[in-house]
Amino acid sequence: MRVLITGGAGFLGSHLCDYFLNKGHQVIAMDNLITGSTRNIEHLAGNDNFHFIKQDVTEYIYVSGPIDAVLHFASPASPIDFDKFPIKILKVGALGTHKALGLCREKGARFLLASTSEVYGDPLVHPQREDYWGNVNPIGGRSCYDEAKRFAEAMTMAYHRQHGLETRIVRIFNTYGPRMRLEDGRVVPNFVGQALRGEPLTVYGEGSQTRSFCYYSDLVEGIYRLLMSDERLPVNIGNPTEITILEFAQRINEMTGNQAGIIHEPLPPNDPKLRQPDITKARRVLNWEPKVGLEEGLRQTIAYFQQRMNEAK
Repeated sequence: MRVLITGGAGFLGSHLCDYFLNKGHQVIAMDNLITGSTRNIEHLAGNDNFHFIKQDVTEYIYVSGPIDAVLHFASPASPIDFDKFPIKILKVGALGTHKALGLCREKGARFLLASTSEVYGDPLVHPQREDYWGNVNPIGGRSCYDEAKRFAEAMTMAYHRQHGLETRIVRIFNTYGPRMRLEDGRVVPNFVGQALRGEPLTVYGEGSQTRSFCYYSDLVEGIYRLLMSDERLPVNIGNPTEITILEFAQRINEMTGNQAGIIHEPLPPNDPKLRQPDITKARRVLNWEPKVGLEEGLRQTIAYFQQRMNEAK
């Protein structure tokens, strides 16, 4: 296949580039680099099957030659980005999705949308299944991301129904691993960065809120299987093993040998209290479930961040 991956220089996008290239496909990565980095794809320089285009996907997308699939992963996705780039996030979810779908229609390509567990908001149903419609504040501080992704899902299904486009939607739950930004603002880089600097880990509220962490390699495998499947409706991809944020902080301190402990700060507004995917559908439709345990994944991630911090000295 010849595939276009928007957001291809980002954390997940760059790993997808690697995965598709390793499968023998040709890859075009497109990214405007506001949160992505060429560092994530510099090892692909000189690969004849890889091409990088620096472009904002909210503008008209032109790609010469055939395209078999577009994986739309362009979007800032961290809470710190919600404050810095709210309009850009809304535009990439709306205009960027529209442009990517239009390219698929022109090329006769299959489209895969990177959606998110954030479409469930602060859920009243636990764990979250794909048929749950969510509990989202449409005007809160996280709404730029939540509603951009909800709109993107609606646009994707509209193209499928009206134009017969082959579409796929993956709802991604908390994912971590190498190539995350150290100052990303999400819990894994926050905790690991603080621990490696010997600082106390900042836990919001009592830390009783839960998350479920999926290692990037498991997620990428699930995304590939979804693209190659016949499933048109959303599919959760994530790790159903649930852990409280306080327990997670304690685990990070243990693994890094950080003696600084934990401090508590007020819980941010609209922060989801529960987050756990029901992956029954992924198991049934894709024959997929995560393989990498939390300790193994964290070891790899901590080593990556330690290397980055050493390089920065």
